[in-house]
Amino acid sequence: MDERIQRKVEKLEQQCQKEAKEFAKKVQELQKSNQVAFQHFQELDEHISYVATKVCHLGDQLEGVNTPRQRAVEAQKLMKYFNEFLDGELKSDVFTNSEKIKEAADIIQKLHLIAQELPFDRFSEVKSKIASKYHDLECQLIQEFTSAQRRGEISRMREVAAVLLHFKGYSHCVDVYIKQCQEGAFLRNDVFEDAAILCQRVNKQVGEVFSNPETVLAKLIQNIFEVKLQSYVKDQLEEHRKSDAEQYLKNLYDLYTRTTNLSSKLMEFNLGTDKQTFLSKLIKSIFISYLENYIEVEIGYLKSRSAMILQRYYDSKNHQKRSIGTGGIQDLKERIRQRTNLPLGPSIDTHGETFLSQEVVVNLLQETKQAFERCHRLSDPSDLPKNAFRIFSMLVEFLCTEHIDYALETGLAGIPSSDSKNANLYFLDVVHQANTIFHLFDKQFNDHLMPLISSSPKLSECLQKKKDIIEQMEVKLDMGIDRTLNCMIGQMKHILAAEQKKTDFKPEDENNVLIQYTNACVKVCSYVRKQVEKIRKSMDGKNVDTVLMELGVRFHRLIYEHLQQYSYSCMGGMLAICDVAEYRKCAKDFKIALVLQLFDTLHALCNLLVVAPDNLKQVCSGEQLANLDKNILHSFVQLRVDYRSARLARHFS
Repeated sequence: MDERIQRKVEKLEQQCQKEAKEFAKKVQELQKSNQVAFQHFQELDEHISYVATKVCHLGDQLEGVNTPRQRAVEAQKLMKYFNEFLDGELKSDVFTNSEKIKEAADIIQKLHLIAQELPFDRFSEVKSKIASKYHDLECQLIQEFTSAQRRGEISRMREVAAVLLHFKGYSHCVDVYIKQCQEGAFLRNDVFEDAAILCQRVNKQVGEVFSNPETVLAKLIQNIFEVKLQSYVKDQLEEHRKSDAEQYLKNLYDLYTRTTNLSSKLMEFNLGTDKQTFLSKLIKSIFISYLENYIEVEIGYLKSRSAMILQRYYDSKNHQKRSIGTGGIQDLKERIRQRTNLPLGPSIDTHGETFLSQEVVVNLLQETKQAFERCHRLSDPSDLPKNAFRIFSMLVEFLCTEHIDYALETGLAGIPSSDSKNANLYFLDVVHQANTIFHLFDKQFNDHLMPLISSSPKLSECLQKKKDIIEQMEVKLDMGIDRTLNCMIGQMKHILAAEQKKTDFKPEDENNVLIQYTNACVKVCSYVRKQVEKIRKSMDGKNVDTVLMELGVRFHRLIYEHLQQYSYSCMGGMLAICDVAEYRKCAKDFKIALVLQLFDTLHALCNLLVVAPDNLKQVCSGEQLANLDKNILHSFVQLRVDYRSARLARHFS
């Protein structure tokens, strides 16, 4: 079995080796055939490239032959059509068949160009016929475009517009389109809204019809501005230009605002490269004749309107406005009055009228506010600060000078002299109203004028003008308040002179004094409390404390000097102390530390009128009197009835 298997293995190995040799031989043969095939493929590829090159060359040659041939054929056709025009009879179907208007248009357009080159003397007739046919076809195409637009056939409109693009009448086609777009578009009262809606609608359509939609849309907008809007603006403005300045300015502002708003909406559309400049020029073309002299109209109106508001107010008060006066004499009076605080000239009875009206002020400020708004909108940017300053100057003239300053002058003239009896003091009412008006004036300055001049040299000029006018009025307010305080002190003097009796502080019966304080003290304190309350109502901020301090100091001086006029018995001294205690209680209403301190010291001084002679030195060295001048203490001790007694004089010395 082993031998048998061994023989079989050897046989199989021999067979395998044989087959391996045959397979290797077959692979070699296949490799050789593959190399031959690859070589054939390379040859074929080279041949194909050669043929392709030949074909391309042949194609170029054919094209070189065909292009002149086509031109020749086309020239032949054009010559044939030209001959028909030369003979005067158009027989070709392209001219007689209305459905072939597109082909006819192409031919006639080319013939028209050729005819331009021909000499006029030999070909005048044929040139005329071609031109006539050119014109007829152009009209037919425009008519066809018009009909298609009315039917809403966008594709036909686009087709006809493309044909007309090479004709001279293409612009006329655009004009027809623009005209028909506007038919029925302006039926409402708001021409600006109608224009915006129309442009929005056309913007969606124009790109589907024309090859240059931005040019067509720009031409439509130009037509709307130069025809519709210009006519509308002219009708609205010319009606009031000479007869009603107020309505004219309102209409101008409204129309200009609505036009610029429309321009902002149109900026969304494609109108070419510089649409901002394009729209600005259109707006300028409409309004230039009105904007050139706008500020003169504004100032003229503001001046007359402000004067009328003031005059109407003074007429309602049956008041004939008196002249304040200017020039050397008036200036001299003003300087004397400022330095001496003396009333120059007769006092005027204003019957409680301040001649300041919040309604008048609100009206003047409202007119100026509207003027600032118009100025901002209608002025050229380079002229805006200058124009705003002119409007501000009008406000200063009529509000500050003609109204507030006049009221201050009248109020000053109405302040009675300090020795007048039962004088009515209305100047504090003037102060109160002037203060309110100043706040309104300052608010308008900051809210409406500052934004217009903040970045220009006019800012410092306006601030200086405002500062000057306020300082000028503050001088008059200070002067009026000072004279009013003098009048208050004068009224207190009259009360004290009329009510205080010598027997009040030196009663005949020392043991039968029933009153707590004198009648003069009661009336003075009542009067002072009323004036303090009035000052608080009339002023605000630190001004209240400043004026009350001045009044308190003068009130203290008055009482101090008043007490120096009497002699005091023991019971009279007690009554004086009670009076001063009441004055001190009144001084607490001032809520000013200095005033209260002065009356505390005065109260301590009055103790010198009643203290026992042995205790005088002790009282004088007390906390409140220790720092006072000895002469002041002596002057109070001298007021005692028993001062001349040797005992008292010895103790005090």
